[in-house]
Amino acid sequence: MPSTPLDRHVVVGAGPVGRHVASLLAARGSSVTVVTRSGRDTGVPGVRHVALDASDADALSRMVEGSHVLYNCANPGDYTEWERVWPPLAASLLTAAERSGAVYAITGNLYPYGPVDAPLTEDLPDAATDHKGVLRARLWADALAAHRDGRVRAVEVRSSDFMGPGVGGNGHVSRVVPAASRGKAVTMMGRTDLPHTFTDVQDAARTLVAAAEDPGAHGRTWHTPSNAPRSQEQALTDVLASAGLPPVRVRSLRGAGLAAVGLFSPLMRELRELIYQWERPYVLDDSAARARFGIEPTPWDEVCRRTAGG
Repeated sequence: MPSTPLDRHVVVGAGPVGRHVASLLAARGSSVTVVTRSGRDTGVPGVRHVALDASDADALSRMVEGSHVLYNCANPGDYTEWERVWPPLAASLLTAAERSGAVYAITGNLYPYGPVDAPLTEDLPDAATDHKGVLRARLWADALAAHRDGRVRAVEVRSSDFMGPGVGGNGHVSRVVPAASRGKAVTMMGRTDLPHTFTDVQDAARTLVAAAEDPGAHGRTWHTPSNAPRSQEQALTDVLASAGLPPVRVRSLRGAGLAAVGLFSPLMRELRELIYQWERPYVLDDSAARARFGIEPTPWDEVCRRTAGG
């Protein structure tokens, strides 16, 4: 789609999703500004980079004025600080979208659903009881309420655990790839033999852009089209095989072992609340988004090659 005066986009966050969103938009000729606290360069040609505290609603509103879409691709770096960082950040983003009239497109996750015993569909209630899930559910509820009041046009795209380039230590598979590539045994959380959906980060960006630009898609959540589920061990084995490497031994961190690690690691204490995702099949139903947007997931072999390459 050629650039037009209204084809201006602001992307808050320069993590894997934000970089891919910026790249997709810039490649088609859109005007793209990436906002981060540091102003760091994403390396995407043709993209403007701005240093700005996105939790400053007035500063962010000035930046977003005149834009077509505001993409929330933020991912506060310290997982243990979400309760402090997310509420003012999300409130600022919502305010900027309301003041500017930009579509508000949110990068979501599956935490709001809480534990489930069947494939996850978008019509499930946001019923989480752990504090991470409750927080993410509240952020979407606030945006949805504003949408229903006619104050913003909001949409959220939810993905399962990311694979693909740039995910690194934030991915359950990619975080162990460096050690596994050297032939070392690795440890993964929960059971490693159960089916689990993994989402390519580029597919999350593609779906977010499509949902933002489809007025009929606003006012609800969508699931990123993702490949058929694999177990953690199989996913890692496939990534290694894509690089011509043999499988490695995969240990499982569960129960008392996970609790013991949590005594010394604040991060693991946080992740322990989400262990239900790895103790039962965790499968994403993405049929609605496939039908609406005509998006198919990146072929699994390619996902694995891109994950192996970092």
